Amino acid sequence: MRRSQAIRYALILSCVCVPAVDACAADVIGFVKTVKGTAHIERGGQNLNVAVGSEVYSGDRIVTGPDSYVGITLHDNTLLSEGAGSTLELNNFAFNTTTYEGSLDATIRRGSLAVVDGKIAKANPNAVRYSTPTTTLGVRGTEFIIEVGGDAENAR
Repeated sequence: MRRSQAIRYALILSCVCVPAVDACAADVIGFVKTVKGTAHIERGGQNLNVAVGSEVYSGDRIVTGPDSYVGITLHDNTLLSEGAGSTLELNNFAFNTTTYEGSLDATIRRGSLAVVDGKIAKANPNAVRYSTPTTTLGVRGTEFIIEVGGDAENAR
């Protein structure tokens, strides 16, 4: 009898844990493909060192040091190249690999960001938005660069 209860509890626990693991894996929106110099990801109150292959999640803030850059590929094949001394916030990313529907909302607080649009922007340009402390950009092209100068990170 105790053995059957243990098996029952193990099955219940496995049913609860597997969806939680899948939910965490589904939150990954892309990967770091290139890194030069020093950079870190601010996530959940922690600073994580950036390395090639690092996972990127919605809500991450990626900060590059002087003379550094980070190249990120999102799941819709959007390419983001963050320049030296930059702060990029990936506010929201959703992507359906079948229909190519989704949305991308990012903020460049300071520094520079070069973008090559992916499948979301090609399917629905209105679903992609890049913001700076002073302006919001809608996507109407396939490649562009955003530069934020001065002490714009502190501007609200």
